[in-house]
Amino acid sequence: MRIDGRRVFIAIVLTVGAILMILPYYWMAISSIKPPEELFLYPPRFTVARPTLRHYVELFTLLPVARSLLNSLWVASAVTLSNLFLCSLAGYAFAKLRFPGRDGIFLALISAMMVPWQVLLIPGFIIVKSLGWLNTFWALIVPNLAMPFGIFLCRQYTLSIPDGLIEAARIDGYHEFGIYVRVIVPLLTPALATLAIFTFLSQWNSFVWPLIVVQTSEMRTVPLIIGVLNGQFGANVALMMAGALVVTLPMLLVFLAFQRQFIKGIFLTSIRE
Repeated sequence: MRIDGRRVFIAIVLTVGAILMILPYYWMAISSIKPPEELFLYPPRFTVARPTLRHYVELFTLLPVARSLLNSLWVASAVTLSNLFLCSLAGYAFAKLRFPGRDGIFLALISAMMVPWQVLLIPGFIIVKSLGWLNTFWALIVPNLAMPFGIFLCRQYTLSIPDGLIEAARIDGYHEFGIYVRVIVPLLTPALATLAIFTFLSQWNSFVWPLIVVQTSEMRTVPLIIGVLNGQFGANVALMMAGALVVTLPMLLVFLAFQRQFIKGIFLTSIRE
């Protein structure tokens, strides 16, 4: 058999890269179950002689981590679902429907993507405070119901859908919303999977905005509780590793669940005018 040297080299490079990417997660996982006498051994060991779950028990006992996980899960899920619906609906309108001011409105949305998010913090806080939404889920969810990036992504992907499919649906008697549900959404699956991953991860990791609008421990999200954990128990390395693993695991599960659609969406989504 003839061996392709280039393919072998690429496989070796990818394997080494994968190991380097996995190694920090592996070290985080084994450090979270190491007893104190094994944690600071030199040279470091990549195995655990006497694993323990004591650090996880302490994590959920000393801090309201379970409540923070539920808060983050609710906020991230609500924002993700709203973005999937509203951004895909707006993307279809901007790509396939004709109405006055369409291009100007879309240009304004694209321009909004260029504004630094730090500029929006103070106006956003003033609006949320005036509405009486401080320390509520409304303040965490409503400002992110539809993001310009999601609209842009769905619009660019919708442009690749042939107009003949939409015209055929109109001839069959479907209204615009029926066309959106029965024609556009099934064809947008790769783009929606990509948007779902980006949106869920960004909301799960959001720190600054929840820090501003959340005032009680019951409303803290995961990044906030990790900040408290770092401030109060920063010297406890094993406890910090346990907290980091608990926070990271949902993000890894979401990515693994949608990785095929994510890769397909990245490959197929392109900028078309």
